[in-house]
Amino acid sequence: MGQFSMTISAAAGSVLSDNQQDEETIIHWHGQIPPNVQDGVPKLPMPLLQPGETRSYDYAPMPGTHWMHSHVPVQEMSLLAAPLIVRRPEDLTADRQEVVMFLHDFAFRPAAEVLAEITQGAAHHDMSNMDAPAQNPSGMSGMDHSGMSMPGMTMGGMGAGGMIMDLNDFDFDAYLANDRTLADPEVIAVERSGRILLRVINAAAATSFWIDMGGIPARLVAVDGHGVEPVAGTRFGLAMAQRLDLEIDLPESGAFPILALREGARERTGIILATAGAQVRRIDDLAETDSGAFDIDLAQEGLLRAARTEGAPLLAPRPVDRSHMIMLGGAMQPYLWTINGQVWGNHTPLTAKTGERVHLSFHNMSMMGHPMHLHGHVFQVVNINGRNIDGAIRDTIYVPPMSMVTVALDAGEAARWMLHCHHMPHLSTGMMTELAVSA
Repeated sequence: MGQFSMTISAAAGSVLSDNQQDEETIIHWHGQIPPNVQDGVPKLPMPLLQPGETRSYDYAPMPGTHWMHSHVPVQEMSLLAAPLIVRRPEDLTADRQEVVMFLHDFAFRPAAEVLAEITQGAAHHDMSNMDAPAQNPSGMSGMDHSGMSMPGMTMGGMGAGGMIMDLNDFDFDAYLANDRTLADPEVIAVERSGRILLRVINAAAATSFWIDMGGIPARLVAVDGHGVEPVAGTRFGLAMAQRLDLEIDLPESGAFPILALREGARERTGIILATAGAQVRRIDDLAETDSGAFDIDLAQEGLLRAARTEGAPLLAPRPVDRSHMIMLGGAMQPYLWTINGQVWGNHTPLTAKTGERVHLSFHNMSMMGHPMHLHGHVFQVVNINGRNIDGAIRDTIYVPPMSMVTVALDAGEAARWMLHCHHMPHLSTGMMTELAVSA
């Protein structure tokens, strides 16, 4: 693939994009809220960026751990993406070292071939019992991953009415951290007993990951670029398009692998933090055991609480003006994924008016999890499987099989804003709709 050439002024939020590819492309600013005309969706409303074309953008950047990528699925699957870190003034003066961990899944074949194999039903599909991570894989204190008990579902095998979830659509050739595998990982020099802010970005096309700290305690302090009340643990998960900020206080000296474990499988990738003179050992890219499914009971999400400013939530309480129930459906055979029983191009838009408080309730009736991403807005998680919470501020929420998550938002600019699954094969088969905001 070609590349984007970026010139960024953090103070002004001014960006120039230069398409150096020999094909059309477009940039979506993940986690940012530019004007709709700059949002980066093909033909909605701007045309694709032509080869050799330069386009300018100017918007107020939102601080935090974000990223940017082509909104053409086969291009994003070909690694046309990059971190987008916007630092707050306090980030520049904090006594800590920042490290970015940018995750991908990768195939040596052209992405179009991989996508065709997946969507035409020829790919290997990884089936797993939904109670696979019964051993509490997150490593977070107080979390119970004993499985999800729901009517019609048996935990521990197929039985009458039992269901089994599908974890992975495709076995990629490699899983990358900062464009490298564990055969030649990035080794980052760190200070003895230093404090690290690890910014983890899941840019994979179709893979959720567990981030394993190797037993070193960490504090989860932000998700999707927005602060949360710190949560301690040694293993944290994130679905496609999500981000985690982890604070780590390192031991005095040594080499410290930070591994990303493919959901429900043995494959892994990662980086290594190493103090001066530390011996760095070789790490196999296959673990001894499978990692387990990611957050199938939403235990991790249920722990998160939005960080408060002067004692108030970031999304101020107010009456709900409009609610939408969003049914997520689909199956592996035939390979088709839908929102409210419809695919993009044959969809019924969700509607809202600028300034309205809107609740979106995602009800996943399929046997795959879906990371649902809304353009042009951030939202707060306010209900998980019927339990009200003052949850995290996000732009992408993971909805596991047979679960329901409600998010709250204040409708923004009057425009068409895309709402879609960030699993690229699901998106490519039509798992997208829009939030049509009117003035």
